[in-house]
Amino acid sequence: MKLIITSFALIFIFVRPIQAMGLRSFVALPLEENGHVLRVIAEHNEESSSNYLKTNYAYGISAKQTLLLGLPYRLSPSGDNKTGNISALYRHTIIQNDKKDSTYRLALLGGGILPTQSEADGSIQAGAVATFSQNRHGVDIDFLYRKGLGNDKNTAQYDVSWQYRLSPAVYPQWGISPEWDMVLELNGRYLESNTITHQLTAGLQWIDKEWVFEGGVFKDLNNTHNTGLMFSTRTHF
Repeated sequence: MKLIITSFALIFIFVRPIQAMGLRSFVALPLEENGHVLRVIAEHNEESSSNYLKTNYAYGISAKQTLLLGLPYRLSPSGDNKTGNISALYRHTIIQNDKKDSTYRLALLGGGILPTQSEADGSIQAGAVATFSQNRHGVDIDFLYRKGLGNDKNTAQYDVSWQYRLSPAVYPQWGISPEWDMVLELNGRYLESNTITHQLTAGLQWIDKEWVFEGGVFKDLNNTHNTGLMFSTRTHF
């Protein structure tokens, strides 16, 4: 009996779902084998008066292999071609070191952009993502480069996200309690023939066992007139 109680204690201490992640990126999310995550993001761009709905889905092929899919849809302004291209990424974790109060992971990314319109050509994409966490702090760093095919232009992006757990200051010894996280990010977006746009993003996350609600504001650092808002929810099942 003592051995059973000790085993359950170790499960609660060491096997805690790590669900905090960056607001503007989906590639760092940890996922167990046969796990599923569905995320829906509403995003508003103040300068262009545009609104987008983005759907992300992740499936855990194994503890170190994940399939990531994304599909944007333009709510406004009206017009043709509202459905964006499908992003498909395979993530393979090559380094993982999880301890009681810390974790370090490094994964490689590869995949493509699949056009939903007949006139589009698509892209191939590759990159990497690293995650560091220690006690109440977490950092995700990712980079993704897309090589355009045909008439599609090359694009790239980076995200550096810092998450800080506001509450609880210390996890309970038993069970998993909801938590609040503050998120601060530096993001970059590049389109061939244009300069790179650097952005600052700040927001909050509320994390429970199966649901996450999060929102934030992002602002271009080299275009003071461009500000955006985002809200998303994701569920783990």
